[in-house]
Amino acid sequence: MHNIAHYCFLFLYLAFSCQQTSKFCLGDELGSSIMKSCIEEERQALLSFKRDLTDVSGKLSSWVGHDCCLWKGVVCNNRTGHVTKINLRNRYERVGFSGRSRLLSMAPIDDEEWNEMDYDRSANSSLRGKINSSLLSLKYLYYLDLSWNHFEGIPIPNFFGQLKSLKHLNISSASFGGEIPPSLGNLSNLNYLDLSWNANLKIPSKNLIWLSRLSSLKSLNLGGLNLGSIGVSWLQNVNMLPSLLVLRLCSCQIENLPLSLETTNFTSLLILDLSQNSIGSSFPRWLFNLTSLRKLDLSYNSLGSSVPSEFANLKHLEGLDLSFNDLKGQIPELIGTLCELKFLSLSSNNFGGSIQELLSGFSKCKDTRLESLDLSYNMLESELPASLGMLVKLQNLNLGFNKFRGSIPEFIRNLSSLNTLSLSYTYMNGSIPESLGQLHELVHLDLSWNSWEGILTKAHFINLTRLQHIAIGSKPDQPMTLIFKMAGDWIPPFMLHTVTIFNCQVGPSFPIWLESQTELSDVTLHKTGISDSIPEDWFLKISPHVTKLDLSYNQIRGKLPLQGKFPNLQSIDFSHNQIEGPLPLWSTNATVLDLERNLFSGPIPSNFDQLFPLLQELYLSENPLSGVIPPTICNMQSLSILSLRSNELSGELPRTWSLCHTLSVVDVADNNLSGNIPSSMGLFSSLTILTLNNNNFGGKIPSSLQNCSYLATIDLGDNRFIGDIPFWIGSNVSKLSILRLRSNFFHGEIPQQLCHISNLRILDLAHNSFTGIIPKCLNNITSLVVYENSDSVSLDYNQQTTVTSKGRELEYNKTLYLVKSIDLSSNNLQGEIPPEICSLIALGTLNLSRNQLSGSIPSKIGNLRWLETLDLSHNHLSGQIPQSFSSLTSLSNLNLSYNNLAGRIPQGNQLQTLDDSSIYEENPSLCGVPLLTKCQGDSSPASLTNHADDAEDNYNEDDNGGLWLYVSIILGFVVGFWGVCGTLLVKKSWRYAWFRFCDDIKDKVALATALKVAHLQRYT
Repeated sequence: MHNIAHYCFLFLYLAFSCQQTSKFCLGDELGSSIMKSCIEEERQALLSFKRDLTDVSGKLSSWVGHDCCLWKGVVCNNRTGHVTKINLRNRYERVGFSGRSRLLSMAPIDDEEWNEMDYDRSANSSLRGKINSSLLSLKYLYYLDLSWNHFEGIPIPNFFGQLKSLKHLNISSASFGGEIPPSLGNLSNLNYLDLSWNANLKIPSKNLIWLSRLSSLKSLNLGGLNLGSIGVSWLQNVNMLPSLLVLRLCSCQIENLPLSLETTNFTSLLILDLSQNSIGSSFPRWLFNLTSLRKLDLSYNSLGSSVPSEFANLKHLEGLDLSFNDLKGQIPELIGTLCELKFLSLSSNNFGGSIQELLSGFSKCKDTRLESLDLSYNMLESELPASLGMLVKLQNLNLGFNKFRGSIPEFIRNLSSLNTLSLSYTYMNGSIPESLGQLHELVHLDLSWNSWEGILTKAHFINLTRLQHIAIGSKPDQPMTLIFKMAGDWIPPFMLHTVTIFNCQVGPSFPIWLESQTELSDVTLHKTGISDSIPEDWFLKISPHVTKLDLSYNQIRGKLPLQGKFPNLQSIDFSHNQIEGPLPLWSTNATVLDLERNLFSGPIPSNFDQLFPLLQELYLSENPLSGVIPPTICNMQSLSILSLRSNELSGELPRTWSLCHTLSVVDVADNNLSGNIPSSMGLFSSLTILTLNNNNFGGKIPSSLQNCSYLATIDLGDNRFIGDIPFWIGSNVSKLSILRLRSNFFHGEIPQQLCHISNLRILDLAHNSFTGIIPKCLNNITSLVVYENSDSVSLDYNQQTTVTSKGRELEYNKTLYLVKSIDLSSNNLQGEIPPEICSLIALGTLNLSRNQLSGSIPSKIGNLRWLETLDLSHNHLSGQIPQSFSSLTSLSNLNLSYNNLAGRIPQGNQLQTLDDSSIYEENPSLCGVPLLTKCQGDSSPASLTNHADDAEDNYNEDDNGGLWLYVSIILGFVVGFWGVCGTLLVKKSWRYAWFRFCDDIKDKVALATALKVAHLQRYT
């Protein structure tokens, strides 16, 4: 009997298993053969739902036929045939989604869920239209996913609240708008609710009371919803969800969190995401009651304090992200005692000191599980502790952008599971150890921007078979002390996708080992000492994949292939080399083309717009290019930077610029161009830098430029322009930082409107024919009154400007933002130097020479304490040189010659070093050092000799009289001393009064000294 029962049970089990297998394991055909077909009423409901949708991509094309259970995105119950699940999630999600928590990277990520396809594919595959209420006929529907579609701002249907069986509702990123219907609170069976990333979605009646009725809810995502508009009441509603396991409130504009709650009901929470908010309060105490937490993301807030000790309560944490919070102090040991941690990010804070305490915490764990550690962008220092080598399970280690010192320790070989290692932008130095080559799992290696030295050989890379991305380099202001020395026949064991090497000695020959890397997409060999030509077949090998090619700042010779097939190449940078020949015409997908400072010659092709239709930045400066600027450049609608400076271009500027809506920089300085500025250049308001200097342009400044209200630089110097300075410069165009009109034929008065340009740093109107007076309102130019080094132009463009200072022309580019100068020299300006000019205390250069200025030099000229160059020569100035000149402590270049100045030349401080008498010449009435002319009352060498002779005679004649003089002085001192001191010794009250007087004097002197020192420190 026992055996019979046993066999019966086995038979029933096998029969049940076969049935389940037929349903779930043997495929759709066998499974569908025993499944019940869908119910007709529900099929009609789905067809009505389909009719109200716009399906451009044909996602619902399978929704035909009698059995709706076979339709794509529809799932039925196998026994009853009822529709239970509708999943119409858009497969191609829109790019640019920024709300994803970095902690999500800890969990396996569904490729379909996070696949970033291009926007067009996403838009074309999105469902649109309305949501038909026929879904109410699906009584057993428990799963509805309409996420990542585009419903164009329609409200969430109110009838969703009547889908009583619904357990899973996801309508995230689906462009719903309006108020969230409170009827959703009726879904008492709901386990999962995701309303995130619907930009126009609003909270009804400023509260989330309906949320508290979802007693079965386990996962809630309201990312992107403005919870800040309802204060902190949302927390009370969430706190009434005792079953909640996952809460995601990323980017919800939450500014404050209550520090405490009367009771904490959602203590079952496993995942809490409050990232990308504006939380400015301290860490709330209730947070540490959530002792079941596995993942906590508080990144991108302003918690701005030290890490509280209560974090030790969260013993089950597997992921913790506190990055971007302005946290201070040393990273505490208690973080390391969270032994379950797999992911830890404390990046982008203000942590300082060593990481030894953190590692001491981990050392107390029996088994460290940490897989990812990100401490980048802090102020951590000291050498890397040896205890770092105990984190043997680490896969990702990012210590970049800190102040670590010393070399890479040998124990790095212990971290054999490392997939990513970043030590970039630190103060590390020394040689790179060969033990790095033992990290056989390494895929990403970043050792850039340090102070490495020594030699890298194939021993460093021999075991790095999985390496795909490498970045190595020393700081650009340091010599090349790191050398790549690979055998000529060496073939790397890896296949790189990106290589970034800079300020390291790779050359002089082109690296042969790089020719074997045929899957490269990003190549940067910047300042690597290559003086060879590039093998032409190397271009053929990398051409299918490469998107960025940067071989700048070398001495590469020879020519580049004129034509090439680079279908994906977007950024091309061969600047600062010695490459010759015609321009390479490689990729119609290029957005950046930088060939400046080479020997490219010939014309710019006339069909340039067709060869580079997507180009955004074009740098061809400092080449011997000839011919004209092709008019087709004006057809390049994406172009933002056009730099053709220092070539041999001729002809006129193209006349039609109306299509260049995004153009922000036009630099054609130092060419042989002529003609007028086309009025069409004023049709694009994005223009920020206009540099036309050192050409043969003429005519007037076109009035259409007043439409370019964002202009920060106008440099028309060294041309043949005529007319007045337009009044709109300073009114319509008021954001200028550089106005350079020198060496033209401008005339008229300097307009008062220039005083409205508060950001003006360089005003150069020299060598024109301006008349009238110097405007008294120049002290309204804030940037010359306040000493600050902020650059008003934030473009990524290496602007170049010539400034006449210290008696010569100086060219500035990287330090241009430091220059503050006014040059009005060589005009016909009259009147006095306005005293208001002495308020420009940030001014570095002031040149008013070669005008018709009269009157005296303002007495407060000494206020200009940052002034390095002052030239007032060749005017009609009179009076004395103000004594305040001695306060010009930065002055290194002075010229007051050819005036009518009189009196003594001031002395002291910086003036003592200006001993060239020519700076005062042709001022007949000046006297004193360094001139030979002595002032009245000064002794000449001859008179000093005569006085010495007379003194010797008088001494001989009155020798006895002199002796009696000394005796009387000594007697007078003795009598006077004892007359005072004796009285103080005898009379007690006088003695006390004297000492009190001395104490008062001492205190007053000390106070005056302290105030003077504080005053000096304030202005230094």
